[in-house]
This record gives sequence, structure tokens and C-alpha cells, in this order.
Amino acid sequence: MKARGCGVLLLLAMAAPLALALVASLRPESELQGASTAITLTLEHYRALFTEHHFVRPILNSLFVAACTTALAVPLATACAYALARMPFRGRGAVLALVLAVTMFPQVSIVSPLYLLLRAVGLVDTYPGLVLPYLTFAMPLAVWLLVGHLRALPRELEEAAFVDGASRLRTLVEIVAPPALPGIVTTAILTFVYCWNELLFALAFTVGDDHRTVPVAIALFRGQYQVPWGEILAGAIVASLPVVLLVLAVSRRVVSGLTGGGVKG
Repeated sequence: MKARGCGVLLLLAMAAPLALALVASLRPESELQGASTAITLTLEHYRALFTEHHFVRPILNSLFVAACTTALAVPLATACAYALARMPFRGRGAVLALVLAVTMFPQVSIVSPLYLLLRAVGLVDTYPGLVLPYLTFAMPLAVWLLVGHLRALPRELEEAAFVDGASRLRTLVEIVAPPALPGIVTTAILTFVYCWNELLFALAFTVGDDHRTVPVAIALFRGQYQVPWGEILAGAIVASLPVVLLVLAVSRRVVSGLTGGGVKG
């Protein structure tokens, strides 16, 4: 009973900021700025979001960049994680520690060299100019998560495949990947969410509106003399919807994936 009560309180604590943001996004700007004590609900901020700020383009840009990064990062990370989890070689522990260290690296420290590199090859303000930098941080995170899931699988499955003459690649694709699917799906979702929320690289490596992502578009809503909090909150609510729907659609696999990787670290 106490556990259920704590769970309800935790759920309320997590849902309260979203509920407040939703209600605030429906109130006129004058009420948000404290100029009026009346409580009025309006869709004006959502109308301005799509008619004045053309918010559909940033949403499509974020979807494309996040999907491409996830599609590239997860298969590569699965192969790397399989090698680190199953294939014995000298320095494996050091490689894993290096992967973990890269995930802890502050992004701001590599923005300048990455910008110079992308400018030299003509990729600033392009989709590849966002996907490639995102891979530098998405890949280590995905590898680190998948190593734990692959280590938790019984070795007998692979040994039986090797006895039948299967290669390493065929064993990974046909024998290892199906039981590791919850962990792979969880890693894909976390990678997608990371790319969807990323701001620093997208702000530094885009110039015009054509390739700006959702976080950059919301950050640039700020005017010269006033911060349009209503439109910013409306943008935040709209930006949260794809991630919430994605997580709800595969919530069972996410839970099993997060718990399955903790069997063996």
C-alpha cells in the first residue's frame, strides 16, 4: 500500500510540470506576464506556432535527423557491443572505459573543432552535418547500453550456432539479435530521444531555417524586447508529443529492455 502511494506521488510529481506547461500554453500572453488576473483559455499560441513560426518544418527536420542517426547508430553499435561482450581480445576493458569516457565528455568542448571540420568539407547547415556529429555521442551511449544486454544472453545459443557452421555475422543477426530485441529497441528509443532533444550541435551547425530542428526553433522564439512564453510553452508541448507517443507505443519493450540489461553488467 505504501509502495502504491509512493508511486502515485512520484507520478504526480513528474506529471505536474507537464500539466502546468499545458495549461500555461492555453492562456493569453497578458495573463502569463501578470498583466491580468483573469483565467482565459485560448489556442492563439498554437495558431501562431504554425502560421507565424512555420513549426512544421523544424518538426520534420528533427524527425529526419533523429531517425537517420538512430538507423545508423543502432546497427553499428550492436555489432560493436557484440564484439566487446563476446569476443576476447586484449584491452577490451580499456575500450569499454574509453566508450564510457566519451559519453561523459562535455559537448561544448568539441563544438569548435567539429564546426571547422564540417565547414572544410562543406557540410555546415546540411542534414549530414547534423547526423554525423550526433553519431559521435549516440554511438558510445548505444554501445554501452547494448554491451550489458548482450552479456546477459546465454552463450549456449551462439555455441550451438557455431557447431552448425554459422559465421559470426550470421550468428549475430539470426541467433543473438532476436532475444536481444528488447534491449536493441530500448537503445533505439533512447538514441532517438537524445537526438530529438539535442540543442547545442543543432544551434552551432545550422544557419538558416531549412535545417533547424525543434529545440533550435523554440530557442529562437525569443524576441528583442519580450520573451513569448506562451508560444515557447506551446512549442514545448507539441515537441513532446512524438516522444510521448513513441514511448507509449513500445513501453513494454522499454521496461523489459531496461530491466534485462541489469542482469549482468
